[in-house]
Amino acid sequence: MSDSPTVAIVGSGPIGSAYARVILESTPDARVVMFEAGPQLTAVPGESVRNIADPDEKARAREMSQGPQSGAFRESLGIPAGVVVEGMFTARQGTHLLDFGGPGSAHAPTFPAAAAATNVGGQGAHWTCAIPRPAFSEQVGFIEDAEWEELITTAEGLLHAQSAAFADSPIGAAIRSLLDEEFGAELPAGYGVGTLPVAGDPQPDGSMVWAGANTVLGPLIEEGSRESVRFTLRDLTLVRRIEHEGGVVTGVTIEDLRTKEVSFFAADVVVVAADAFRSPQLLWASGIRPRALGRYLTEHHVVITTVALDEERMGALISQDEFERELARRAQNAADPVASVNRIPFSEPDHPFSLQVMYAENPPFALDPSHPASGNRWGYVNMGYGVRKHPRIEDGVTFDDAELDYRGFPNMTIEYALTDAEQPELDEAHERVRRAGAALGTFVAEPRLLPNGSSLHYMGTMRMGPADDGTSVADPWSRVWGYDNLVVGGNALIPTANTMNPTLMSVAIAVRGARRVVEQFSRAREDQVVR
Repeated sequence: MSDSPTVAIVGSGPIGSAYARVILESTPDARVVMFEAGPQLTAVPGESVRNIADPDEKARAREMSQGPQSGAFRESLGIPAGVVVEGMFTARQGTHLLDFGGPGSAHAPTFPAAAAATNVGGQGAHWTCAIPRPAFSEQVGFIEDAEWEELITTAEGLLHAQSAAFADSPIGAAIRSLLDEEFGAELPAGYGVGTLPVAGDPQPDGSMVWAGANTVLGPLIEEGSRESVRFTLRDLTLVRRIEHEGGVVTGVTIEDLRTKEVSFFAADVVVVAADAFRSPQLLWASGIRPRALGRYLTEHHVVITTVALDEERMGALISQDEFERELARRAQNAADPVASVNRIPFSEPDHPFSLQVMYAENPPFALDPSHPASGNRWGYVNMGYGVRKHPRIEDGVTFDDAELDYRGFPNMTIEYALTDAEQPELDEAHERVRRAGAALGTFVAEPRLLPNGSSLHYMGTMRMGPADDGTSVADPWSRVWGYDNLVVGGNALIPTANTMNPTLMSVAIAVRGARRVVEQFSRAREDQVVR
């Protein structure tokens, strides 16, 4: 290892950003270079697109991150025009389907909503910023409770966690009151109805500046800071291969998508934090193929609905003056439709679900003017019960060396199925969402289970484990088994069944992995002094 260690990070989302920040703040002579295959969308690298006020600029930023489905931008992103076909559609705005139907598309017939974002900041440029804490069996069992608590707290600091966002909203308080009346007696202390923790910075006008990868990077992107001079972010730069010899990683082969130039970048440590599909794909393409690579795919499934809030029930809890003041305050920030987010968190054994309830003045879809709930004065809630998927080796992604995707990597096939293990909880989630909807108002969309892949929270494909027994890809410090200087990061490391947004958990795991990298650098420096 050189006197001034160099770290290459693949992927620019919150996880890669956490690695960069912890390493640079803890190792004064380290250098970090971050590689991102997509473009920079905002003036501040990695900022949330939700913070863009102009609707045209916001739409442009989202289209630019849609990879092979990026329309007019595709060729400027280094993507051949031939991979785009007429009639394509994306999943959520800002993302592109993996199985998009054109040349080079993945194969995911049983996981059809699988999608990715290709841009600086990754999904952190488009996420909802929900950061609930994992609890009970969602936590990683082989990390001691005291350390886990500290890791989670550190991750909350990096993400600018707000535990009481919109808590002063009288409409939000009324929704919590109605939900508590329905469910409160059934829930354990500390796990009842409350506000959903989110990542961002509250503003004096009651709005939020939502967190993105820029929030995690912090001083690394502040001009003139001590860390910024040792940090480089290269967008539109595709990592083609991790180079290694005898169990030691030596660096990465990269392609500049602007110039098509291919070169080698030497590094003392490589951190792969792309996403739960493209990270294992890169390992596979590099000849690094642990038995569990790509397997044990999970997500949290969502039973979702939309409800028009009941005027009589809401009016009994909120005065007209309070209601009018809230609407006036909301009008100052019309670009952001979310006005309050409540939840019932996961708890065991009796509530193995996560309910999220988002209030907005308008429904997420256009209602026919003749619909009884059209123009509902009290607004609407979009809510969903998150349901866990129990990990099993049969679910996962495989890679075909004989068939290449649109980037020239071994193509993906995703295999996935819901089983008898999930069905009872899915059935109960349907019952509970009907109870919640009836407590709040009138359904304007029937409760339904979203298609597989809809959560965008994909876990398990590079799972961490306590032993190199073939059921995990990485050790408890996120290092790929057999490679001390190859680290992986992201939701893919989560080995447990989860019902909630996993970003906070993944950042906590990344903090632990980054600290181990820092320890390695420190020991190497001490060894050099001794010699």
